[in-house]
Amino acid sequence: MSALRGLLDRPLASYYLLLACVGLLLIIGLTMVFSATAVTNYSKGLSPYGSLIQQLAAAAVGLVAFWVCQRLPRRTYRAVARLMLMFAIALLGLLDLINLIASLRNQSTAQWGPVEASGLWLSIGSVVLQPSELAKFALVVWGADVLVRKGDRILQWRELWTPLFPAVGLLFVLVGYADLGTMLVLLAIFVGMLFVAGVRGRVFAGMLGVALLGILLLVFAPGKDYRKDRFTAFLDPTSTNCTDNCFQIKQGWYAIADGSWFGVGLGNGSLKWNWLPEAHNDFIFAVIAEELGVVGCLMVVTLFAVLAYTGLRIARRVPDAFRRIAAAAVTIWFISQALINIGGVIRLLPVTGLVLPFISHGGSALVVSLAAVGMLASFARTEPAAAAALHARPSGKWVQLLWAPLPAIARRHRPPDAATPSAPTPRAPSRAEAGAGKGRRGGRGPAED
Repeated sequence: MSALRGLLDRPLASYYLLLACVGLLLIIGLTMVFSATAVTNYSKGLSPYGSLIQQLAAAAVGLVAFWVCQRLPRRTYRAVARLMLMFAIALLGLLDLINLIASLRNQSTAQWGPVEASGLWLSIGSVVLQPSELAKFALVVWGADVLVRKGDRILQWRELWTPLFPAVGLLFVLVGYADLGTMLVLLAIFVGMLFVAGVRGRVFAGMLGVALLGILLLVFAPGKDYRKDRFTAFLDPTSTNCTDNCFQIKQGWYAIADGSWFGVGLGNGSLKWNWLPEAHNDFIFAVIAEELGVVGCLMVVTLFAVLAYTGLRIARRVPDAFRRIAAAAVTIWFISQALINIGGVIRLLPVTGLVLPFISHGGSALVVSLAAVGMLASFARTEPAAAAALHARPSGKWVQLLWAPLPAIARRHRPPDAATPSAPTPRAPSRAEAGAGKGRRGGRGPAED
């Protein structure tokens, strides 16, 4: 324990822990995507490496996004926060509008000029993206910026109504009808940010009632019968009233049962051969359970636990409120999504169709998640001890240019980010200063960042 405590006490421990756990999750994800898709792709006459190549391409773009976001200072995130939210809302509105028009006209293809909508995805030429993934990152950055600007005024109800609740409510409406799982993640992010910012407890009580009512309405919404089937399958998987959704859950159970403690071996699973629906996506954790067993599942869960610890550690140590709220929100995003996905596979929660972060097949999810990790990594480098260590032994100019610039050193007394700053507390003069400055009023105060 002392050795582990010594490692965790190192200045850049948060930064390297973050890179290590996300890197291992990414490697596991690439391996399992190939294992889950190779045989089925080959049976369809496609290349067995097709899905792996797509995921590798998304990982490459995501690593570029990680590199860019790691280099950006705090002021850049706050400057683009509103634009990010407006862009995400515009894409979500466009997606819903195209799908609605196609539904009213009974069209088989939802298309408007070069833009085509397919379920939760927008295709603009050769670019395919999922706007709800962008909405998660936008909510983190914009929500943290708004809460920090309001400062202590968030204790007043009217401050939450302008503009926080209306904008987030619009986001929930645009996402929730088509994608209940993502809306639950957005709700978790929003509640987590409010909690970290210090909003009163009675606000959460009111939000809980509204959230439960909204979730029930979405579960039983017209045209969304599959949600009722999933809920029925969760309550009674032996029911004869549901077919496809019960089938997916049962096949996931069979995969977990076949894996036992140590699994049947990487690549040797059989239920992924067109027996387990969405084996490469929503139910990839079942493929891990079959091929790597309980040991493999525990390894994945442990990595997410390390990610949770690291994200909250960064949130606790960063020197300003914006970074603290944003770091906590990103951590809640990843962990809540992982819990919902894994809980659906092992029947602790209803199936919602969410992907497992960094592991499931999906380009938009992987790129946006790695971008958020880049922002978290930039925050980890600004921890006071980390920034001091980086300045004490600075890397070369080329390393700073190709990887990340040196972070600013946080001062002991930093004015808050809110609109009404408070005066810094003067430090006590040293014995030498006290002797040299007898007869005058104290020494010079600390410099501000």
